[in-house]
Amino acid sequence: MQHAVGSPLPPPHQPGHGSATGWSPAAHHPSGPPPGAAPGGPPPPAPGFAGAPGTAQHPHAPAPQHAGPGVPQPQHNHVPGGAPVPPTPDTTGHIQLPPGGPVAMPSPPPGMAQADTGATTLAVLLIGPAGAGKTSVAKFWAEHRRVPTAHISLDDVREWVRSGFADPQSGWNDHSEAQYRLARRTCGFAARNFLANGISCILDDAVFPDRPVVGLGGWKRHVGPGLLPVVLLPGLEIVLERNAERSGNRRLTDEEVARIHGRMAGWYGSGLPIIDNSQLDVPATARVLDDVLARSIASPPKW
Repeated sequence: MQHAVGSPLPPPHQPGHGSATGWSPAAHHPSGPPPGAAPGGPPPPAPGFAGAPGTAQHPHAPAPQHAGPGVPQPQHNHVPGGAPVPPTPDTTGHIQLPPGGPVAMPSPPPGMAQADTGATTLAVLLIGPAGAGKTSVAKFWAEHRRVPTAHISLDDVREWVRSGFADPQSGWNDHSEAQYRLARRTCGFAARNFLANGISCILDDAVFPDRPVVGLGGWKRHVGPGLLPVVLLPGLEIVLERNAERSGNRRLTDEEVARIHGRMAGWYGSGLPIIDNSQLDVPATARVLDDVLARSIASPPKW
């Protein structure tokens, strides 16, 4: 949960650019080549080692065994002259993935009055205060779609930082803002890569309408113009009840929950679709979300 306290702060300082020393195998082997090795050449084979074709065998090395008549001989891939044939690229196991790019607005299938969101690759941003049910609805919606779908929670990504985590509950400052921006950019990169490879994404974040520094502009920049924002905004008594069931740093004071909920009311009149899920359970909210997204595809919100 993001907590914006006070006026927007300037962007965080850029990391310093110090000199970096690359790792060198020679640094771990300061001594010269072993005795008998030619300068710049490979070390001599160890005793008993059978070298490549054309090299001398150790005098005590066993002679190669030959199979009898009718037994297949081992195959060696060599070109004339004794050089081995390099493996073809398609035998390395490397899978080429399309690179992620800005997500474009999905188009409704031709001839359909309303898009079938369950079969459409989408990028969705679920917005709401603490206790709105963003994470629960996002997970359920992602798990019950007919196309591959990923759920990316900004709070989870922020908490990838373990040592030095800047908790916004301790005060919104340049460190917490920097970590928020980094997490949002990481989520955007992940969403673009998933979408480029045919996997839908639903992201959740507490985006304030009156806080440009942590507003929608960054999400649009990092994901693309095709991102579909939807606001979950149940009543205050509902978010207070849900917040009371939380633990750890995800649980806020009642005063903080009320303050955040009041600021989220600024989304009314913004043009973004809003779902009041005060009387809806998670599956019912997910169904309403599908209806809202279908309308958003047909008539994209201005944001």
